[in-house]
Amino acid sequence: MFSAIADVLQLIVQPCYALTGNWWVAILLFTLITKVILFPMSVWVQWNSIKMVQIMPELNRIKVRYFGDRETIGEKQNQLNKEQGYHPLLSLIPLAIQIVILFGLVDVIHSITDSGTPGTEFLGLVPVEDGGLSLVMPLLAGLSAVALGFAQNRINPLQREQSRAEKNFTNGLSIALSLFLGFFVAAGMAFYWICSNLSAIAVQALCNVVMKPKKYIDYDDLAESRVGLAELESLEADRKKKWYKRDPLAKREKADYKRFFDTVDKHIVFFSEGSGFYKYFKGAIEYMLDHSDGVIHYVTNDPNDQVFELNKTMPRLVPYYVGRTRTITLMMKMDADVVVTTLGDLDNYYIKRSYIRKDIEYVYMFHHCTSMIATSTKGEYEHYDTLLCTGPHQIPEVRAVEEHYGTKRKNLVEAGYDLIDSEIAAYEKLVAEGKAHNEKPVILIGPSWQEDNLLDSCIDDILKSVLGKGWFVIVRPHPEYLKRWRPKWEALLARYEDVPADELYFEKDFSSNETIWTSDILITDWSSVSFEFAFSTLKPCVFFNTKMKENNPEWREFNIEQMDVVLRNRIGRALEPSEAVNVHETIQGMLDDREGWEKRIAEIREGFLFNVGHGGEAAGKYLLGSVLEKQAAKEGAAHEE
Repeated sequence: MFSAIADVLQLIVQPCYALTGNWWVAILLFTLITKVILFPMSVWVQWNSIKMVQIMPELNRIKVRYFGDRETIGEKQNQLNKEQGYHPLLSLIPLAIQIVILFGLVDVIHSITDSGTPGTEFLGLVPVEDGGLSLVMPLLAGLSAVALGFAQNRINPLQREQSRAEKNFTNGLSIALSLFLGFFVAAGMAFYWICSNLSAIAVQALCNVVMKPKKYIDYDDLAESRVGLAELESLEADRKKKWYKRDPLAKREKADYKRFFDTVDKHIVFFSEGSGFYKYFKGAIEYMLDHSDGVIHYVTNDPNDQVFELNKTMPRLVPYYVGRTRTITLMMKMDADVVVTTLGDLDNYYIKRSYIRKDIEYVYMFHHCTSMIATSTKGEYEHYDTLLCTGPHQIPEVRAVEEHYGTKRKNLVEAGYDLIDSEIAAYEKLVAEGKAHNEKPVILIGPSWQEDNLLDSCIDDILKSVLGKGWFVIVRPHPEYLKRWRPKWEALLARYEDVPADELYFEKDFSSNETIWTSDILITDWSSVSFEFAFSTLKPCVFFNTKMKENNPEWREFNIEQMDVVLRNRIGRALEPSEAVNVHETIQGMLDDREGWEKRIAEIREGFLFNVGHGGEAAGKYLLGSVLEKQAAKEGAAHEE
């Protein structure tokens, strides 16, 4: 077969030599002629590459949607390729043709060198056998492959969009093949390969002129589709260890993952990102355990979550440790009647609704009792079926958001806020034990960590005003502030290192909230701890109007009051940063009217929260009722069959 190919190639090579009188130039001219002949195929391959880039945004979204589920991703990708007419193996055809031509050139080169024509000896040298000057051919072949890879990474529409690993693999294979050929084939054949590599750059540039990629590819959509995928891949990278380091949690995670899916008839599943989230579920879980004999499944990303210890005394609360990456797959394959989380942006970010069951009721458990229109991101609750609302203010807010964006109406349950119920009980216990009384007033400064928080805007004026008044002042930063801007914090400590410890204390241990509940006045900006403080202790707050947190800049279009703003002057006093130098006057007025503030805040609390003292019970009652209703519906359907 190769002899027949050689005969065809001779028909091109001989006229090239007759025209130039030089075999090296003839091989170069032969290479260019074959590129011209094969140019229509190059255009075909160019179109195939463009098709692949066109479907990349949808493919990236598939990878996000089914992240971790390689089998499903493969099936969806094959389906997408067929729908769009993309042929993955088409890009290999040019390489296959080059290999065929190369083998056909074997007889052509031999015929040239066997003729004994002066100047043809070097054409037949094989570097691995003959050495000497012929060893320059592998070097030139490798360099030509490097040049081709460098160019293709920038001008080939498909290769320029590939990942670094894919580019390295493609270029590495090309360089390895070129070096191999440079060593093991005759110099004349290696010269053809070098010319082919370099001329391929010009062919690709010409293809880009004939069929401009920008005309067919939406690069903005492609860039947007990569954002979510990059976030997921970064999560996966966080868990990856060096090859010589064994992940001590891998075996446990795999076993818990398998155990979760081996369990059938999971009626209710709670999902938690860490141990600290149990406090939001606590009341509802305890109510369900006390009023049923059912099993509650609890998936957590935290291997040290407190639920593993709780399981020893509450065996029907069954915990599973599953890392963040594997959780993505677990949630996509979820099979349960009800799923409860505190996670915002369900189905918008990496945690998706199940594609196994479409009838799961997804329930959002609030981890704050504040407004939902400015501090919540756009679409944060859109894909939930039910929201366990903490107070009356959230219902018109949800309806306003639904109406504004035209999203589905959710089931809104008048639940309450069990966390504050627990904090009220804990504070009342402190009062009963005589631990809530201070010999001198305690002023707690507890800001948020957002941009322009009071630590960055007016802390010096505040401290100048409150120090020296006979009060004990505690500065308790948000933990995130210390993580992000520790140099600022250390500079603050240095400025006040000479203030006596019995007058000013900088708190750096966040394992306990005792300083919050035993303080007399809280100074903050936009931290949600203000509502927990005021409604638990019935003590007032001083708010500073620093830059407001706006996770959804469109909130003003909802035409509804934001309760975070309204309540600032009902459970305390809102001041401008410029008024910080005189904040002691506001504080003194509050201390002089403790009973008045206590009465006012108690009245506000009753109207602001549902089921004060019974939030966990209300949430648990709804969840248990929903589970029982779904079980009854299943039994009824089975009976009818």
